[in-house]
Amino acid sequence: MPIYEYECQRCHKKTSVLTMRVSQTVEAVCRHCSSRSLKRLMSRFATPRSEESRLDAMSDPSKFADLNENDPRSVARAMRRMGREMGDELGGPEFDEAVDELEAGGDLDDPGGQPPGDDTDDL
Repeated sequence: MPIYEYECQRCHKKTSVLTMRVSQTVEAVCRHCSSRSLKRLMSRFATPRSEESRLDAMSDPSKFADLNENDPRSVARAMRRMGREMGDELGGPEFDEAVDELEAGGDLDDPGGQPPGDDTDDL
């Protein structure tokens, strides 16, 4: 059963579609914004690696040399690297939403809250 990946032309997020057979026609819809304007991506293929090998790769300090824990975008980049290294075990919609929030400069401690520095509700 093939899984096809698409990038939404509206929100630029990825959507995966599982089909029952290769010959099946796919009518893909973005799972994030419901747009039908999608571009099919070249799918990655998996190379089996042990958990120990993946953890060893992440323990290399040079992988996190640019990490600034006070910068949400820097944390998001580090999380994306960890997600790619760990594969499906770390990914998923919740992970993607959290990283998207950080990349936008958001604060995971205040989901859906005010942007940093906006104290209008405190008045």
